[in-house]
Amino acid sequence: MKDNIFHIVAFFTVAIWGTTFVWTKLLIINGLSPAQIFTLRFIIAYVMLTGFSLLRPLFLRKKLKTSAPEKWRKIQHKWLSDNWRDELVMAALGVTGGSLYFLSENEALRFTTATNVSLIVCSCPLFAAIVIGMFYKSERFRLWQIVGSLLAFAGMAIVVLNGRFVLHLSPIGDGLAFTACMSWVFYSLLMKLVMDRYSALFITRKVFFYGVLTILPYYLIVPELPSPEVLFRPGVIANLLFLGCVASMLCYLTWSWCMAKLGAVKCTNWVYFNPITTIFVAWLVLDEQITLFFLVGSLFILSGMYLSVKKT
Repeated sequence: MKDNIFHIVAFFTVAIWGTTFVWTKLLIINGLSPAQIFTLRFIIAYVMLTGFSLLRPLFLRKKLKTSAPEKWRKIQHKWLSDNWRDELVMAALGVTGGSLYFLSENEALRFTTATNVSLIVCSCPLFAAIVIGMFYKSERFRLWQIVGSLLAFAGMAIVVLNGRFVLHLSPIGDGLAFTACMSWVFYSLLMKLVMDRYSALFITRKVFFYGVLTILPYYLIVPELPSPEVLFRPGVIANLLFLGCVASMLCYLTWSWCMAKLGAVKCTNWVYFNPITTIFVAWLVLDEQITLFFLVGSLFILSGMYLSVKKT
């Protein structure tokens, strides 16, 4: 019963992430580039989390300093990890879960179709199960969990392909999409190294910091900044705040929390739901059609996820 709470939170986290493709598309229509959107949403998230981390001890000072000194020490804000090795892991998390993931995914769309990108990126649970299982015996799936994962993968493919079973191969584009896929896999693997020793708040804040820091060299190659006229449009501000505060700050926090409770492989399996929420919100906001393939694929995903998370 307790695990069900974490599965529900993981589902809603992925559901929110699935909507970000729609809000990102609206921002691109308004004149922002994918790199600018990523940078702005991570800056917003980092500022919000840092402010919360600095202010939280002030509000809890009277309550915890004398009654629970150990808990008081744990909530104190700190800028650096306990040692330089952990700090390097935090930097790697910022790259794999931030700058490299988003850049490779967005750049892939320039060279190949959105279908190819979605299919390759959303296959990361399969690769995560293989890679993480190689290092951690406790993360390996049992037979019914493997069957469920494959069934969910098949459903995701049906949803993404939507009846069009001809893939346009592009070595550069598909390679970039696979880079994004494996980037998230190694993000999940690296999380295993620190999630038991650091709070979700600290890890998430570090991810945003190093994500922004490692995207800066990109602007030396492509020196582009959004115009004030575009940035101060009400729709642009609303979308950026949603992407920064909800899809980044809140969702990265809940994702780190769920990974610590469920394990990296089980948690990552929920990524299969990503295309479902993307298409559903696109139907609501962009008036895109929902087809029979979407319904059948969604049924496959639901059935597969039931098998992969049930106790055996």
